[in-house]
Amino acid sequence: MEKQTLVSPSLLAADFSNLKADIDMINHSEADWLHCDVMDGVFVPNISFGFPVIEAVHKICEKPLDAHFMIVKPERYIDTAAKAGVSIMTVHQEAALHLHRVVYQIHEAGMKAGVALNPATPVNSLEDIIEDLDLVLLMSVNPGFGGQKFIENTIAKTHRLVKLIAESHSKALIEVDGGVNKETAPRLVKAGVDVLVSGSYVFKAKQPEEVIKELKGC
Repeated sequence: MEKQTLVSPSLLAADFSNLKADIDMINHSEADWLHCDVMDGVFVPNISFGFPVIEAVHKICEKPLDAHFMIVKPERYIDTAAKAGVSIMTVHQEAALHLHRVVYQIHEAGMKAGVALNPATPVNSLEDIIEDLDLVLLMSVNPGFGGQKFIENTIAKTHRLVKLIAESHSKALIEVDGGVNKETAPRLVKAGVDVLVSGSYVFKAKQPEEVIKELKGC
């Protein structure tokens, strides 16, 4: 069976003055998920949006919410995330001191659990948790800001993660976020990426639905 690439457009790049129009576009498009970046200004040097926005989006978005928490002590917000309508909660390996416990609590709250790795964090840091994960998010830019240049090492890193997943018989999907466009997307999928997160490339396009379709075809 041919592998299907999943696409998760990043809400951070949407037009917040006309958010309903952009969510309607996502609903009508071939997008699989909607990626929601939550930043606290501590773990990353930026602040994005919180739970009131996620709750409002959940009410009108027909796609699962794929929430990436770039925050310190993410365990404090697991139940709140579940109540807000999050389907997949991804936390950073670098931000969770007791990662196994956090992953367990995410599952207990009824969500899928993902772990994100910053560009300089090696994939072997997940050796003892990989079997419990539904998703691994590789950051292909430094987290905190959109529109950054793709970090080339992400391709080699994806190959290493594919190997780790195969050896551990994990069912985790590989997601990549940062600099995903028509040039990098096919290379990432070829390397073994399952889920493409794309922000500006989708939302700033003249025909965003066509761009999403393009990414799905990678």
